[in-house]
Amino acid sequence: MSDATVLDRLYEVILSRRGGDPERSHTARLFAKGTPKIAQKLGEEAVEAVIAGVTGDRANLAHESADLLYHLLVLWADQGLAPEEVWAELERRRASSGVEEKASRKGGS
Repeated sequence: MSDATVLDRLYEVILSRRGGDPERSHTARLFAKGTPKIAQKLGEEAVEAVIAGVTGDRANLAHESADLLYHLLVLWADQGLAPEEVWAELERRRASSGVEEKASRKGGS
C-alpha cells in the first residue's frame, strides 16, 4: 500500500529492530552505533537529497528522499519521538501562515 501511513508502518519496523542483531539488520547496526552515527547518516542523506534536487534527477531524488525519511525515523526512534508528535506539530502549524509561524519561534528561525 502506497500512502502516507507508510511512514507509520516503517517506524514500527524500525522500533522492532532496536536491540536486534547488528550483523543481520542495518537498523540494529545504526542503533548499536548510537545517536551520533544516526545523526551523521541523516545529514549525509540530506545532502544527497539536496544534490539530487538541484541536479533535477527526479528518480534519484525519490531514492534519496526515501533514504532521508528512513534515517529521520531512525533518529526519532532513537530519541523516543513518536511520529504522532511530529504530525501534531505539523497540524498545529497548518492553522497559521508560514510567515507567522516562523516569526513566532524564538529567534525567528
